[in-house]
Amino acid sequence: MKKEGHPPYGEAHVTCACGAVRTLRSSVKTIHVNTCSACHPYYTGKSTFVDATGRVDQFNKRYRRDAR
Repeated sequence: MKKEGHPPYGEAHVTCACGAVRTLRSSVKTIHVNTCSACHPYYTGKSTFVDATGRVDQFNKRYRRDAR
C-alpha cells in the first residue's frame, strides 16, 4: 500500500453535549456528538417505559366495529 494514500491516524478527542470528553484513535482530531454513554437514557437507566397496552386498548375502543 502507498503511504501517502491514507490519512494520518492518531489520537482524537470526542466531546459530548453533556460535557464528557473521551480520547480514542481516529483520522479526525476532534469529534462533537449529541449523546454519549454517560448521558444516553438507555445506558444510564433513566429511560421511561411506554405503556403500549393502554394505547392498544384505546385504539380498539375508538375504532371497534359493532357486531351486527
